[in-house]
Amino acid sequence: MKFSTTEKKDLLKGWMAISLAFAILSTHQIDIKSFIYNFIISSFTVGIAFLLHELGHKYLAQKYNCWAEFHSFDLMLVLAIIMSFFGFIFAAPGAVMISGNLPKNKNGKISAMGPLINILLALVFLALYYMGIFKGISLYGFYINSLLALFNMIPFWEFDGAKILKWNKLVYASMMVVSLLFVVFASIIL
Repeated sequence: MKFSTTEKKDLLKGWMAISLAFAILSTHQIDIKSFIYNFIISSFTVGIAFLLHELGHKYLAQKYNCWAEFHSFDLMLVLAIIMSFFGFIFAAPGAVMISGNLPKNKNGKISAMGPLINILLALVFLALYYMGIFKGISLYGFYINSLLALFNMIPFWEFDGAKILKWNKLVYASMMVVSLLFVVFASIIL
């Protein structure tokens, strides 16, 4: 994959801002040790979920010979951090901008790559949880990746779900059902 200097900075900005927002959200007391711990956990769960999701889109777009570059939405990053102080987060850190000749099926596959990566990461975290490896972190990683997959499957506007649904209803339904079942299961075992 090819990256510009600006894109590398935007990816790092997105990763750090999302990790910071989720660390703030999960720190329930004013304690620097708890905050640092939560920031590290968020970086390895939410941050990596975001990063690999976006890189999945970029990889497949470039494989289809398209120009693809992640651009951060700086205002949305700031809003995510501010909202985290109020107990909720709406995260739209940015998107992979794609230019090239893309028929509906390739655009659908590129769009599916991000949530698919979150589903696969959720499975990895779930396996780690059942193997007893960092159980709390693994469970959180499972939940966050399941939630991100489900959120991105919303069939609205420029969300991945809308593009996947236009391309292939069966793929859309399968990914939506798996994501929903994962979120429900994560909510039960939390």
